[in-house]
Amino acid sequence: MRTRAIVSGLALLGALCALALAAVAEEAAKGEPPKGAEAGAPPAAAPAAAAPAPPQPSESQKRAEKLNVALQEQQASDSDSKASQDRIDKLDDETQKLLADYRKAVADTESYQTYAKQLEVQVASQNDEMTAINQQLQEVDTTSREVSPLMTRMLDTLEQFVALDVPFLAQERSDRVKTLKAMMDRADVTISEKYRRIVEAYQVEMDYGRTIEAYEGKLGEGPDARTVEFLRVGRVALLYQTLDRKETGYWDAEKKGWVVDNHYRDAFEIGVGVAKKARAPEMLTVPVPAPKEAKS
Repeated sequence: MRTRAIVSGLALLGALCALALAAVAEEAAKGEPPKGAEAGAPPAAAPAAAAPAPPQPSESQKRAEKLNVALQEQQASDSDSKASQDRIDKLDDETQKLLADYRKAVADTESYQTYAKQLEVQVASQNDEMTAINQQLQEVDTTSREVSPLMTRMLDTLEQFVALDVPFLAQERSDRVKTLKAMMDRADVTISEKYRRIVEAYQVEMDYGRTIEAYEGKLGEGPDARTVEFLRVGRVALLYQTLDRKETGYWDAEKKGWVVDNHYRDAFEIGVGVAKKARAPEMLTVPVPAPKEAKS
């Protein structure tokens, strides 16, 4: 019985020692001195069977760890901010490009609209011109049919006029009318060209009436023909003078013949100088037929 009591006491003592060591380990983990220990007193030695407690980090180590964590978080935040700013810059560039494209599209649209309106006006004008041309083409046959007889009458009138006019450059003027009449039968000459040349001949005849001219030519026909110098003063007077200056005369429109009158010798010489631009223009004394009253 006693042996059993000793064993039971030893067991109880071992249990109490184990409880005490557990309390000391817990207080050591909390950084507090074990209960029952005096200030400045060395801690009770741990039983040989207990394991040593792990070393706790110091306050500086804890602050360094917190600083490293904060720096890592700040770097991550900066990286995220830079990535966000890059995306914003890219979106801004794309927006500016789209805005420029939009403005160019608007300007091009306005330009195309203006150009289209101008083309509409031109097309309308061309349509009107085509309508007028088609109408003229339909009238070509009628115009040709009416113009040909008109040109024939114009040539007949011109031929008659040359025959009845003062006989200056008679051969040249007569040959011009004959050439125009021969042209009327040619198929290789257009109607417009025929009409142009006839009008040109009329213009030449009109110019004779407001110019002065001196030239050499034949006076008379056959064996009696002789070379003289003529002076034409418009269509008002036509004078002549022999090359030896001994004979001067003029064309009498009433008698339809030549009249010798040396009274106009000086006037003839002055007129020749004016016609050849050898002297300044001046008044000339020439035979002018008296005006006649027109017959009703």
